[in-house]
Amino acid sequence: MALKFYNTLHRKKEEFKPIKKGRVGLYTCGPTVYDFSHIGNLRTYIFEDILRRTLEYNGYEVKHIMNITDVGHLTSDEDTGEDKVEKAAREKKKSAWQIAEFYTEQFKKDLADLNIEPAEVMPKATDHIKEQITLIKKLEQKGFTYKTSDGIYFDTSKFKNYGKLGKIDIKGLKKGARVKEGEKKNLTDFALWKFSPRLHSGQARRQMEWKSPWGVGFPGWHIECSAMSVKYLGQPFDIHAGGIDHIPVHHQNEIAQSEAAYDKPLANYWVHGGFLVAKQKKMAKSEGAFITLKTLKEKGFNPLAYRFFVLGTHYRKPLNFSWTALEAGEKGLKNLYNQLRNLGNKGGKINKKKKNKFLKKINDDLNAPQALAVMQKILKSKLSNGDKLATLLDFDKILGLRLMEAAKPVKIPKKIKELAEKREKLRKEKKWSEADELRQQIKKLGYQIEDTKRGPLFVKRVQGRA
Repeated sequence: MALKFYNTLHRKKEEFKPIKKGRVGLYTCGPTVYDFSHIGNLRTYIFEDILRRTLEYNGYEVKHIMNITDVGHLTSDEDTGEDKVEKAAREKKKSAWQIAEFYTEQFKKDLADLNIEPAEVMPKATDHIKEQITLIKKLEQKGFTYKTSDGIYFDTSKFKNYGKLGKIDIKGLKKGARVKEGEKKNLTDFALWKFSPRLHSGQARRQMEWKSPWGVGFPGWHIECSAMSVKYLGQPFDIHAGGIDHIPVHHQNEIAQSEAAYDKPLANYWVHGGFLVAKQKKMAKSEGAFITLKTLKEKGFNPLAYRFFVLGTHYRKPLNFSWTALEAGEKGLKNLYNQLRNLGNKGGKINKKKKNKFLKKINDDLNAPQALAVMQKILKSKLSNGDKLATLLDFDKILGLRLMEAAKPVKIPKKIKELAEKREKLRKEKKWSEADELRQQIKKLGYQIEDTKRGPLFVKRVQGRA
């Protein structure tokens, strides 16, 4: 069955054809580790996880690389401002290395909570300075660079078709924009290497800096991805994925420097996820107010409720976030879990006809909402319970909702069972108020009770939320 993605490079859906039969090289842009990832960032990582799982479900062997940006990402995309990791270190009175390590580990915990499969390799920018310097030297030898008082820049006017990914109107842009120290030749030019600023005493202002042929400094934000993608995947590779916000600057600059250096396409397919929108604004750290997965957990939400909420909207469309919408997503996930438990635990077979319907939806540009709709139709179908369960568990290889765990019967302590039996007796006697008091008592002990046609069903609460 054909697998199709919307390729940003050509602005249309295209059938996926790998460079090497049965294998896929996948590069996804990872976090800048100066703070917690917000749930808008995590929406992108969930979509990329669905992408990877779909490729694997279709029989491909996937080599997935996700970078960790721990140096070089300045507070402005125009190569000005302070390094985000260095700024966080100064504000928190920690070393830049401590900040990067702490938030890298927090990011990995978020991935685990959301059941996102970790990339095969998660290379750090600071571990690949040598490769970045080598790539800049290559660009210099080919005449694509120039020097200003604050760094080495890529001359975009020398790269044919600059702006092709983002459909940038170069002629419509103003030229000669000044940077703080030095001058760009073109507004779209970007830093490959930045010189470290010095205090009047000569002491370094930065913690992270390295020697280079051009002077002591640090790499620009974009060069790391080009250096690490070619090291681990070669060039070209199959798929480059990320958030839609990377199209006009970061991914555009990756293409320019990589293709200028090697005279080959960087990637054949560019796949981008849409924004998470809250109160009609995209969620962004630059706005100051953003929500993390930690916040969701503190409010008692199961992280997988957020994953389920995200899957309800196509990855390329804006997703409107509100607490009410998330609560609805949590309720939908609980209902799904309860429906699975009601199927029992008898073995069955995967229904090929239903599987093909599911695969047709998910293979059509990762249409998760329609794939979820197929699941609901299966639950309402006349298939045997065993076949329903086997088929849905197979689909979860892509959806990643941990349905196998949900389908397992919950072990209920003797005390909880006794309270439930008393409650059920009160319900039969129509003593609703007293029955509800016992329900609340059970809830305080850490268990939620759901009433089904087969009788009371226990669901252990997650992190204090009913």
